[in-house]
Amino acid sequence: MIRKALTLFALVALILAVVGGTGCNKLKARAHLNDGVQMYKNAKYPEAVEHFKQAVQLDPNFTTARLYLANAYYVQYIPGAESEDNVRLAEAAKEQYLKVLELDPNNTVALASMAKLYFDQKKMDEAQKWYQKLLSVNPKDKEALYTLGVIAWTESYPARMEVRAKLGMKPEDPGPIKDKKAREALREKNLPIIEAGMKYLQQALEIDPEYDDAMAYMNLLYRERADLAESPEGYKKDIEVADNWVQKTLETKKIKAARAPKAGGVTAAEQPAGQ
Repeated sequence: MIRKALTLFALVALILAVVGGTGCNKLKARAHLNDGVQMYKNAKYPEAVEHFKQAVQLDPNFTTARLYLANAYYVQYIPGAESEDNVRLAEAAKEQYLKVLELDPNNTVALASMAKLYFDQKKMDEAQKWYQKLLSVNPKDKEALYTLGVIAWTESYPARMEVRAKLGMKPEDPGPIKDKKAREALREKNLPIIEAGMKYLQQALEIDPEYDDAMAYMNLLYRERADLAESPEGYKKDIEVADNWVQKTLETKKIKAARAPKAGGVTAAEQPAGQ
């Protein structure tokens, strides 16, 4: 009986020690998180990384610390630079975002960050895939919808310019693309991309009717589609729509600027002359 009681006591003590140790580790992890956040705010990113690494080592399920660790890597990444250290920063950020998503598959911050990181690396197929994953979780993410529209233009524009150049057409020359065979081949390739991009931008504008960046890319995509028209009349029609989007973009920017808080209570235009 005494032996059983001692065994039970030892088991309880072991459980309490484990639980106590776990709680202590979580407190230490939070302390490292707080220190890391301070370093992050002061742009001391390598030091922040070390604190966040300690936090996730102490508490591997600490999602917030993992997000900060990923962000601390990402903020040091320079888009377009191909050095080994720079590429390593991008891969380290991806690794941590993926670990966050293992813990929380619907984490919109990690999903958006993965998408943007691939976009910054100009890996448009991967970026598109991650933005679509984000939209499956949050269909109302206007920035994801907008960026998918941007990707559509990014994919269609170079191909159109290449065809124009081969045909001796200058960028400012009116369309549509004059060679029927070349135009039809490009139309088959680009039109689905362009119209999908328009759809994404339209959805973004339904969420935010004053999304002037989305309006600007609607203009650009209509110009892409215009060059694929089967007649000068079709080309002219799309160019007119594109021009309307330019005008709407400018008007919206003007409205938003007028609505913005006035510096010192007055706008620059309202200040007395000579001041």
